[in-house]
Amino acid sequence: MEFSTDEKRQYQRHFSLPGFGSKGQDLLKRASVLVIGAGGLGCPVLQYLTAAGVGEIGIVDEDIVEFSNLQRQVLYSHEDIGKLKVEVASTKLKQLNPYIKISSFAVRFNASNAKTLLDNFDIVIDGTDNFDSRYLINDACVLFDKVLIYGAINQFNGQVSVFNLQNGPTYRCLFPHPPSGNALPSCSEIGVLGVLPGIIGNFQALEAIKVITGVGEVLNGKVLLYDALNQKSQIVTVNPIQKSREIYQLSDQVTPCPTHSKIKTDPMITEIEPKVFSEMIEKQEDLFVLDVREDWEREVAMIAPSIHIPLGEFSSSSSGPELPSEISRDDNIVIYCKAGVRSRMACEVLQEKGYKKLHNLSGGILKWEADGFPFA
Repeated sequence: MEFSTDEKRQYQRHFSLPGFGSKGQDLLKRASVLVIGAGGLGCPVLQYLTAAGVGEIGIVDEDIVEFSNLQRQVLYSHEDIGKLKVEVASTKLKQLNPYIKISSFAVRFNASNAKTLLDNFDIVIDGTDNFDSRYLINDACVLFDKVLIYGAINQFNGQVSVFNLQNGPTYRCLFPHPPSGNALPSCSEIGVLGVLPGIIGNFQALEAIKVITGVGEVLNGKVLLYDALNQKSQIVTVNPIQKSREIYQLSDQVTPCPTHSKIKTDPMITEIEPKVFSEMIEKQEDLFVLDVREDWEREVAMIAPSIHIPLGEFSSSSSGPELPSEISRDDNIVIYCKAGVRSRMACEVLQEKGYKKLHNLSGGILKWEADGFPFA
């Protein structure tokens, strides 16, 4: 493609970049990216892809700008409150780069409009903040053969990956089963460090540019885990699961958001602190430890010795999984996950199967680490 004199001035630092140059800029100008969600993740993605010169960018979001958005959604200001995000974003992005096409869609991405929205774009970037949307976007990308750039944030932590690239893993290879409503924190209590979406969103924009131009190594089959509090990052491998590609139609799943995060009391299930759990391990009396996280989470860190049965195996069968035969229904069983929510659900399933001494590690492996106890 030809570049005007003003475009050459705008992209000068790309043209002079070794290994990128005019070829890389040409690939960006020919590319099209659909960004679903113009919130915390979507804002930095949109800003940097626009500045970089991606030829066509689509924005999908039905929400309006609210006061609580401004702490992290830096594309907006106080004068934008009450306006549609896609309209505000489109106006500001065109001011940043008038040489590309910006398309806005003030709708919610759903099963009925997925194909229409995806048809004209090469790459999809997920900037949403709920599981229903993530699974739907993933399934649509698999069904319609689109590359998906994934990002997620929670409090002080974030994740980034590239899915459905060259028959690589999909989101369902990372999280095979959607969580139930009971596994989700309260919508009103979830918080996030304001700068974190900017960091993760920029990672997503970077991966999109790498996919488009072919520079560097893409996070295909890998997940970048980022800890903002300790400035730590780690990359784990995700293996492709063929079954994750068996998507034949889309559906709008709606997981109700809990109105509170209180754990219901049950005399058969005990919430235990890491210190108490550590003391139980030292005694080693009829104690079995069960890890219900995903495979890749266990690769990062685990409490040993422990048995591993992902929560998906609990929820995929009404009868639940069978524990090893050496575990009797009168043995002490301590179950842990990342934060103590999935493990509580596993406790409830095992209670229904007749296990009597169930202990849920309060705060999960996060609190275990925070309290200074070692991993394997």
